[in-house]
Amino acid sequence: MTFEITSPVFADKTKMPALYTCEGKNISPPLQWTAPPAGTKSLVLINDDPDAPDPAAPKMTWVHWVLYNLPPEAGSLPEAVQDKDLPKGTLIGTNDRQFAGYSGPCPPIGTHRYFFKLYALDTVLPDMGNTTKAEVVKKMEGHILAQTEMIGLYVKKENA
Repeated sequence: MTFEITSPVFADKTKMPALYTCEGKNISPPLQWTAPPAGTKSLVLINDDPDAPDPAAPKMTWVHWVLYNLPPEAGSLPEAVQDKDLPKGTLIGTNDRQFAGYSGPCPPIGTHRYFFKLYALDTVLPDMGNTTKAEVVKKMEGHILAQTEMIGLYVKKENA
């Protein structure tokens, strides 16, 4: 079986419902995934947007959500998951809005791509406190057994 991440509320490379954005309730979408490969000790979920600020002239990748040390058997995250309700052992990184947790799409111009990347690791990462995506990615080096991703698209109504 292939390691795969999906959402029951939008398909890969389709528009994300506004509910999960700054124009809605800005809550995390439900996500589910197939079993990671044998030997997986933890999972990392990174949600980012490589089209910031303008898809026609991107200048940076904007980080929306960083979770690490998700248990391999978790299998899913519910809609609007609260930090306190994350699977036991899961740690939260800081997004580019400078807080830990989910920060939904809010593109200033054009249609942006929002990548939900899931990595299966052969290790449990150390608690890095108030960490960033870059620090988590550095600690993952040499430990990735498999990875999968799905992409949600979004354009704000005022920019459509």
